[in-house]
Amino acid sequence: MAEHHHQQHHPINTNTHFHQNNVYSTSKLLAVLTLFPIGGLCFLLSGLILTGTLIGLTIATPVFFIFSPILLPAILTVGLMVTGFLTSVAFGITALSSLAYILSYLRRTSGWRRKRRGYTTGYLGQKVKDMGLKTQETDWA
Repeated sequence: MAEHHHQQHHPINTNTHFHQNNVYSTSKLLAVLTLFPIGGLCFLLSGLILTGTLIGLTIATPVFFIFSPILLPAILTVGLMVTGFLTSVAFGITALSSLAYILSYLRRTSGWRRKRRGYTTGYLGQKVKDMGLKTQETDWA
């Protein structure tokens, strides 16, 4: 008893399927046509810059070896100066941001201004009441 599986063959119209999935809009086509030459130009420029850099390095290497007793200390000195300056700026920015954060934290969480204002207002209010009572006592006496 051989079982025969009958498969139904559905003809697929590849032409219709292709056009439904690959619909190119005018904006996509213009983007590709614009970006392709720009990408090629950038690739060409990067190759030219790499070539120029390698040629310049080949020419400059002997000069660096000849002047290395002068250039090396100069480069180290300038490098240390730049490092010191950048470190100083980094510590200054860190200090300012830390102080700004602390001030913001105090204002936000503890409400030190509001509390101080509240204490002052309460104190002054009590003083006014006391003065009023003293004035009333003095008037009756």
